[in-house]
Amino acid sequence: MLSVFDQGPPPPCPAPFNLAAHVLTPAAQVPDKVALAVLGPSRAERWSYARLEAAVRGTATGLMRAGLAPGDLVMLRLDNTVDFPIAFLGAVAAGIVPVPLSAALTAPEVARLAQALSPAAMLHDPALAAPAEARRIPLEELRAMRDLPPADYATGDPERLAYVVFTSGTSGTPRAVMHAHRAVWARRMMHDGWYGLTAEDRLMHAGAFNWTYTLGTGLLDPWSVGATALIPAPGTDPAALPLLLSRHDATIFAASPGVYRKLLKHWGNTRAPRLRHGLSAGEKLTEGTRADWERATGTTLYEAYGMSECSTFISAAPGAPAPAGTLGRPQPGRRIAILGPDNAPLPLGEIGTIAVARRDPGLMLGYMGAPEASEARLRGEWFLTGDLGAMDEGGVITYHGRADDLMNAGGVRVAPAEVEAALGAFPGIEALAVTDVAVKDQVRVIACFYTAPESIDEEQLSAFAAERLARWKQPRLWIRTEALPTGPNGKLSRRRLRETWEAAHGQA
Repeated sequence: MLSVFDQGPPPPCPAPFNLAAHVLTPAAQVPDKVALAVLGPSRAERWSYARLEAAVRGTATGLMRAGLAPGDLVMLRLDNTVDFPIAFLGAVAAGIVPVPLSAALTAPEVARLAQALSPAAMLHDPALAAPAEARRIPLEELRAMRDLPPADYATGDPERLAYVVFTSGTSGTPRAVMHAHRAVWARRMMHDGWYGLTAEDRLMHAGAFNWTYTLGTGLLDPWSVGATALIPAPGTDPAALPLLLSRHDATIFAASPGVYRKLLKHWGNTRAPRLRHGLSAGEKLTEGTRADWERATGTTLYEAYGMSECSTFISAAPGAPAPAGTLGRPQPGRRIAILGPDNAPLPLGEIGTIAVARRDPGLMLGYMGAPEASEARLRGEWFLTGDLGAMDEGGVITYHGRADDLMNAGGVRVAPAEVEAALGAFPGIEALAVTDVAVKDQVRVIACFYTAPESIDEEQLSAFAAERLARWKQPRLWIRTEALPTGPNGKLSRRRLRETWEAAHGQA
C-alpha cells in the first residue's frame, strides 16, 4: 500500500464569499456575547461581537475613504493589540489585501519587504519602525475609522486574493505567501481535526498576531464558531499565564512549545478547572514538555504540523489522539502523501517528503512576485513541504526532520542565508555560517560560526545584529572557528557544523 491519506474532499467553499464576513457571522446571532478579551494583570478589555463587527466594517469604510481600493496591498505595522485584528479584517472586508508584519522587525527589514511588494499604504503604530518613504495611515486615524458607517462586505470569488503573509524560503529570501478568501473556510477542517472547538469555548492563545498560528487559531477560528478569544495583553510575562488561564476560565490554551516550557516553570499549584486541553504548533513538541503539561494540568496537549503556505494539516485531536512520538493523522478532508525522489507516493513506512494535494482549499495561491519559487514547490498534483516523514497503515505520520537548512527559532522558521547576509558586512569576518544548535534538552538557539584572524568582541557582534535583524533572528552564540565544513562539491555543510558542535558539547 502507498503512503496516501484521502477520505474525500471537504465541502466546497460557498460563493460569493468574503473571509471577514465569514469570520464575523456570529455578530448577527450572538451580538452581545464577548468575542475578544484582552487580558491585563488586573483587568480585561472586552469586545462584544456587535462592537467588533462595527469596528471592522467602519474601518473598511475609512480605508476606502482614504483612497484605497479593492486589490490594494496594505502592510500592518501594528503591535499585538486589538488594533491588529480590526485593521486586518477591516481591510479584508473592503477587498483590500492586508500584509501582517511582526512588530519586532527593524526599519531596514520592513523597507526590504515594502520594496518587494510596493504596498499602497502602511497601517502604522508610530511606536514601531517604518521606512520614511512609505505612505502611512497612523494608528490614531485608524481608531477613528471604527465609528464610521459600516461598509458592505466586498464579496466575490473565494479564489481571489485575501491576504499575504511572509515566510522564509531556503534561499534566505522572505517569500510573500498569497492566500485566498477560501483559506478561512478550509480552516474548518481543524475545528474537529485538531481543536475540538465549540461555541462554548474560551480559547486563549499566547503569540504574536502577525503569526498565522495566532491569527488563525487564536482569533479567526474561535470567532467563526461564536466562541470567545482570550489574548494576553502586550508584554505579559509568561509567569502570569497560569493565573490568567485560571482567572478567565480558559477552556483551551494554544501556544508554541517554547511558551509551554516557560509557562510550566511558573505553574506551581495553579488550578484551571475549566481547562479541557492544550494545542501546540510552530516547532516539534518534545515528549518531556508534553508530560510536564499533563502532570501540571491533568489535561492533554494536542500537536499539529503545518506551515504558512497551508496552515496546519496533520494533527492529534481529542477524538483522535496521536501515538507517542508521532505528529498524528491528516485532518479529515485533507489529501496528504509521503513522496519519494520521483515525487510519487512511497510504500507505507518509508521516509520521504511530506506533500499536500494541490486541491487543498487551504493551500496558498503562490508566492507573490516569485512564480519560479511557487513552481519549485509544485510537482504534479502535489505541493512539497520540504519536511520528511513516514506514514503507517492507519495514516499516522512520524516526523523525520527538515529536508533543508531552515532553523527554528522559538517556533518561527528562519533561513540561515538571511541572517548570514545581514551579518556578512561585519569588519574582520572572513566567512560565516549560521545554524541552530541544541544547548540543552528542549532548547535550541541560533549560532553564528565565523572565521577571522582573531576573536571578535561578542557585544559588538550582538549590537551589529540587533541593528539589522529582528530579535528572534539574532544569534545567541558567536563561535570563532578555523574553517567552515564543506561537502565534496565545496558547498557549505551546516549539518556537519551543527552536529560537530553538539557532539563537542554533549548534545549529540
